[in-house]
Amino acid sequence: MPRFMTIFAIAACYFIFAILLNSVGTVILQSINSFDISKPVASSLEGFKDLSIAFVSFAIAAFVPRVGYKLAMMAALILVAVVCALTPLYAEFAMIQVLFACIGTAFALIKVSVYSIIGQLSDDTKGHASLLNTIEGIFMVGVLTGYWVFSGFIDASDPSSLSWMKVYYLLAGLIAFTALSVFLSPIKKPKKLKASRPLIEDFMEMIRLTYRPLVLVFVLSIFFYVLIEQGIGTWLPTFNNEILHLPLDVSIQITSIFAAAIAIGRLLAGQLLRFINWYWFLNVCLAGMAILILLCMPLANAVQNAQQIATISSVLDAPLAAYLLPMIGLLMAPIYPVINSVMLSSLEKALHAPMTGLIVVFSALGGTTGSIITGFVFESFGGQRAFYLSLIPMLLIAITLFLFRRSAAKIQPLVTSTIEEAV
Repeated sequence: MPRFMTIFAIAACYFIFAILLNSVGTVILQSINSFDISKPVASSLEGFKDLSIAFVSFAIAAFVPRVGYKLAMMAALILVAVVCALTPLYAEFAMIQVLFACIGTAFALIKVSVYSIIGQLSDDTKGHASLLNTIEGIFMVGVLTGYWVFSGFIDASDPSSLSWMKVYYLLAGLIAFTALSVFLSPIKKPKKLKASRPLIEDFMEMIRLTYRPLVLVFVLSIFFYVLIEQGIGTWLPTFNNEILHLPLDVSIQITSIFAAAIAIGRLLAGQLLRFINWYWFLNVCLAGMAILILLCMPLANAVQNAQQIATISSVLDAPLAAYLLPMIGLLMAPIYPVINSVMLSSLEKALHAPMTGLIVVFSALGGTTGSIITGFVFESFGGQRAFYLSLIPMLLIAITLFLFRRSAAKIQPLVTSTIEEAV
């Protein structure tokens, strides 16, 4: 029973933060309509979220065990619950920026704590992998749930209405319940740590890693991948609304296909990579992504020109392009976990922590850059050109994968056995 309570608590944390973190695309769309701001300004929410995750993750990773995982998680949950409760009362875009900065800060505390607690609950490698995959699976369920929760509070007949902000009262209540479950769970205090080296030394070790050619190519691959994923994922609700002329609630609901496609894609890839070379498999995925963009944009243009919006009242009425475009998640899904696995399996275990720091930092930078660039192009040149732009980082990933494969060739036997578990 104590073990179940602890697993329930950390799963609840991941579920609620999946809703909060992945609501950024929905909130950008609603902020544009409700606060009459430009797309580049709205895209700043991605930076408030991602950069706070990156900074706090690095700054407190070594500090959390000293204060205790339960205390760190409680602090994170209380912070976000309070800010969620205040957000509808101060219904301004600046308040939403503060909200996402707090969400990013809190998630950094949650992630460090949850990953450490999973280690406490696991007796062996298989048990650890099983529990971690379960928790990450619950995260994806939270992502899917979030789109439908937010759409339920949106007034499709009045795009500028602030009624959607009442969703934060519900979320504040769910967070409070999650905090109670954490408080009641018997989360163990970490063992007393021996004196560790100063944080500046950990930082310098992380910086020194970038001088390795393999690592440099890897972080570029990570940067370009997250640039694509966040650029498309964040702006998909706006694309559905402004280009495909879907109602606000339908625009958000149909975006859930993107999250579902990523989840299914990673499950399928985990099986396929048992029999297929990772390098060629990822190149096929990249080619498929490019083909899908080239196929969907003309379809979207036809819908935009037709402007047939009167007959669309549910996801079942949406045009073909609205279903095809989110399916790009099925093809991009394997790229991130595979290249992470190839990289980590090529390093000695002592370097996994600083390497993880680099992954977090460059993922955050890529996500923020992708969202801002896509928002700027969307505002200035239109949604189709903004999504056509994703073809450039796809080509750059293909180039970095080629260089990455050459650098990682010496550790190929180890890599093959590792990526099956990572995906």
